[in-house]
Amino acid sequence: MSDRAYAVLGLFDTPDALMAAIPKVRDRALGKVEAYTPYPIHGIEKALGLRESPLGGMVMVMGVLGAATAMFFQYWMSAVDYPIVHGGKVPFSWQAFVPIMFEVTVLFATFTAGLGMLLLLNKLPFFGHPVLNAKAITGITRDRFALAIEAPEGTLDIAAAFQALEAAGAVDLEVLPATETSPQFTSRGVMGFLTAVVGACGVAAFLTYWAIKLFHVLPPMADMQKQPRLNAQAASRFFKDGTGMRTPVKGTVSRGHLGLGVATQDEAAGLPNPLPRTEATLLKGKQTYTNHCAVCHGASGNGTPTLTAAYGAKPANLLARQFKDYKDGQIYFVVAKGKNSMPAYGADLDEQQRWAVVHYVRALQRAQDAKDSDLK
Repeated sequence: MSDRAYAVLGLFDTPDALMAAIPKVRDRALGKVEAYTPYPIHGIEKALGLRESPLGGMVMVMGVLGAATAMFFQYWMSAVDYPIVHGGKVPFSWQAFVPIMFEVTVLFATFTAGLGMLLLLNKLPFFGHPVLNAKAITGITRDRFALAIEAPEGTLDIAAAFQALEAAGAVDLEVLPATETSPQFTSRGVMGFLTAVVGACGVAAFLTYWAIKLFHVLPPMADMQKQPRLNAQAASRFFKDGTGMRTPVKGTVSRGHLGLGVATQDEAAGLPNPLPRTEATLLKGKQTYTNHCAVCHGASGNGTPTLTAAYGAKPANLLARQFKDYKDGQIYFVVAKGKNSMPAYGADLDEQQRWAVVHYVRALQRAQDAKDSDLK
């Protein structure tokens, strides 16, 4: 027998015999005691003194990380980068994120369980284990139970190992010679693997391209350009009015916006201005007036437009007594619904912008008849 041995292997006929032999062999402290069985045996990990597998904790940590990752990405897309209100819910509606969080949790946990068990704990792939070359391997993978005294990094006392296994009841003994092991990962192996992956992706892309190119008319494949659809800006023979864009149902109110609640300008006279007359409100009103109103009514509201004579219409002089006598609600109604040649701005300006314009128009009117108390 050679002193350069990986292990001494002993075979047992029953799992009970193996379990009874383990403490006897471990007490001799000749090396690492390892068992090889054709199927799991309850309690063998404790008998061998193996620590509890960390795989459960690894899976839990990565599962939590997967759930947090899915939550973060959905939060970022839905509430920060591109917030859209769906069904009246706030952008950060975490209840809607649960299905994706569950899927990513399973993804992270599954890959951790598989790859962690194979690569980190079992240190696979490893095709040169000495037990694989043992004479007893056919019995171990069928109906025999093996106990080995291993010394992969030191010198094994073969005679003492034989004596310990025989005393424990082993029916057949075998010395497993040490073999030269190679690193689990090498640069050549990694590069070969990556090359194979890139090559496989290239072949798959090439075949997919030509499959779609040659057989694109086969169901379920179809060109998106040929599918039946309705162009919103084009004519349509489907609807009676001949247009593809549909107008909202009469009385429709945009989500988040209240209707005027009045039908005429006279009825609007009772609407109070809900915005306080503050500097911020007046600045908002000035900006809105400059962008939408000044082109026709003039920068000061005197009805002198900046347009040429080709405009044709005659804008109202907002400084006239008639408009000074208007109630705030009446001016608000005109801004929202329009009057004469003035178009309605209800679809372009929200409620606060309209009321802010009313405040600014009042400021323009007061500026034409300012009092000493108005001056600073």
